[in-house]
Amino acid sequence: MDTAPIPVPSDDTVPVKLPRWVQRDDPGDPDSAAFRSGAALMALDVALRAPGLPAPLLRDRLALRTAEACLRRAGRPERLPELRDEVHLLREGESPGPGGAVFLDWRRATRLRLGPGWEARARQVLPDLPAPADLPLAPVARAAALLAACLEAAPRAQVPGLILAEATLSAALGWTHPLPLLAGHLNRADLREPAQLLPACQRAVIAAANEALPLAEELTRRAARLAQVAPKLRAKASDAVVALFLAEDAVSPARALTPVIRGSRHPMTDRAARRICDRLVSLGAVRELSGRDTFRIYGL
Repeated sequence: MDTAPIPVPSDDTVPVKLPRWVQRDDPGDPDSAAFRSGAALMALDVALRAPGLPAPLLRDRLALRTAEACLRRAGRPERLPELRDEVHLLREGESPGPGGAVFLDWRRATRLRLGPGWEARARQVLPDLPAPADLPLAPVARAAALLAACLEAAPRAQVPGLILAEATLSAALGWTHPLPLLAGHLNRADLREPAQLLPACQRAVIAAANEALPLAEELTRRAARLAQVAPKLRAKASDAVVALFLAEDAVSPARALTPVIRGSRHPMTDRAARRICDRLVSLGAVRELSGRDTFRIYGL
C-alpha cells in the first residue's frame, strides 16, 4: 500500500493533493471508506488553518460551484457565468432567477456562524429533525444520517436538506462556518436512496477534498499577490476594496463598490471603481471574469 503521508503545509502553503491511498476506492470495505474519508477531512482541516488562506473567499467560491452542481442535478441550464451574473449584477430591490436563488441560498449557508446551539436554532425551522443524541458521533455518518432524515421527510427539498447536512458536518469538525463538501459530489441516485447515503457521503468527501485543496492553494497564492500589490493602490479606501476581494467570489464595480463599498462606509464613484479594478488586473492581482467590455465582474 502507498503510505505516503498527507502533506503538512508550512506557514504560507496548504496541502494541494491527497495521497493515492486516500483516493483509491474499495466499495467492499466500509472501514476503509471511513478511514479514507477521515484522512481527506484531516487534510482539509489542515488547509483551513493555514494563515494565508482567505477562508471566506474559499467558502464563497465553493458555494458557487455547489450551486451549479445542484442545478445541474436538477436539470437546469445555469452554469457558473450565468450564476455570477444573476447574483453579482443584481440591483437593489431586485430578485434573482431560480438559479441565482440557489446560489444565494448556498452563499448564506456558508456565512452561517456555527457554534453551541446552532442545531437548536435549525430545529426551530425544521422541528422534525432528529435530536442530536439520535445521530451518530462520527462527522460524516452524522451528516449522512441527518440528510437521510431530511430527504425521507421532504424528498423534493434537497437543497435545504443538503445545507443542513453540510452545516452538521462542519460543526462536527469544529469549523466556524459550513464548508460545502457533500452537495457538489452526490448524484441523483445517491439522493434517491437515503438508506445508502453513508458510503456516498464518504466518497463525496474525498472528491470534495480533491477539489477544495488545489482551490485553497490557488486562492492562498492569489491572496498573497493581492497583499503584495495593495500598497501600490492610490485610491482612497483601497483597503476596503482589497478586503472585499478576499471575501467574495466576484465583485462588480457598479454593484459592490459604488456608491459605497460593500461592507464599509467608504464612498466610491463609478469611475474610481472601474479604475481600481483595472489597476488590480494590470498588477496581476485579480482577473476579469466575465469576458465582456461592459458590466464586468472581477475576482481573485
